[in-house]
Amino acid sequence: MGVKAIKIDIGLSEKSRATIADGLSGLLADSYTLYLMTHNFHWNVKGPMFNSLHQMFMTQYTEQWAALDQIAERIRALGYPAPGTYAQFAKLATIKEVEGVPAALDMVRHLVAAQEATARTARKLLPVVGKADDQPTADLLTQRLDVHEKTAWMLRSLLEE
Repeated sequence: MGVKAIKIDIGLSEKSRATIADGLSGLLADSYTLYLMTHNFHWNVKGPMFNSLHQMFMTQYTEQWAALDQIAERIRALGYPAPGTYAQFAKLATIKEVEGVPAALDMVRHLVAAQEATARTARKLLPVVGKADDQPTADLLTQRLDVHEKTAWMLRSLLEE
């Protein structure tokens, strides 16, 4: 005996909900890839900047971990399943994994690029969300953009003379 789906009527069309959920799935994939990269670098950083980078990366991956839940739960609220496997994330993410263990400042460079890529993914969805008049998703995207742009700036600052 199958379970009958309950109609969702939250003021967004099914087409809008599907398009937004797809966009958020890409954001979740980029966010998870960024989270994993940051945690990996936290574990493996070494050199004269070890302590400051180790602590900075921990602050960043902890914030990122909480954001994953917010993004996934918004996808669910729109009525769609959230991606949750490495295979799905690899297919959806615009960020590529880093091979090996880069030098500390190369880790920072990779994280700048990944933060910026995640910001671009969020920003790309804003017009779609605006057109659909989806304020909760717009609020989530604005919060994520603020974090990713600020974090990218802080990381870039480490690379300047």
